[in-house]
Amino acid sequence: MTDDELKDKFAELAVAQIKTEAKFEKTEAQFDRTEAQMRETDAQMKRTDATLERLGITLGNVTNNIGSITEEYFFNSLFDKPVFGGVKYNKVKRNIGGVGLNSEDEFDIVMYNGDSIALIECKNKAHKNDLVKLIEKKSANFRDLFPYYSDYKIYLGLASFSFYPELEELAKQNGVAILKQKGDIVVIEAEHLRAY
Repeated sequence: MTDDELKDKFAELAVAQIKTEAKFEKTEAQFDRTEAQMRETDAQMKRTDATLERLGITLGNVTNNIGSITEEYFFNSLFDKPVFGGVKYNKVKRNIGGVGLNSEDEFDIVMYNGDSIALIECKNKAHKNDLVKLIEKKSANFRDLFPYYSDYKIYLGLASFSFYPELEELAKQNGVAILKQKGDIVVIEAEHLRAY
């Protein structure tokens, strides 16, 4: 190889090296931008996770509040008039829970007399799975958790502000009472009412 050919080869290599370094710098800059975008995306995801957690807590609280309102409405109605399915009860209790060897459960409303128990499950908007759970699980759990009442007749009721017709029919077919809001029954306590 001649000196001129060798010089041409070195010149070509130098140009190729300059181009490679330029591409490398461009790639490195792009990598830095991508890394910055990933950091920003990561920060945004953390903010989104925090927002979703706050929303989940808020929705959970709203759901609990709605459930409490539903239970309170039906409890007050049954406590005031402790008759269920034509049977009079002596005691009406709310949120009765128990833990046993085979089960753990809580019962929204329980009505008692000398030989019968009424278990009332309260839902703001009742669904088929609420009925199935009441029939298949709740009554068996009550007997397991409270063996004192094992010889008592257990009647079931599903209380809700909202039913769909198929669910009502299914409840009736399975011998489960439906409890729902009706009319404009409102209790007004106004002994200390004054004008402003």
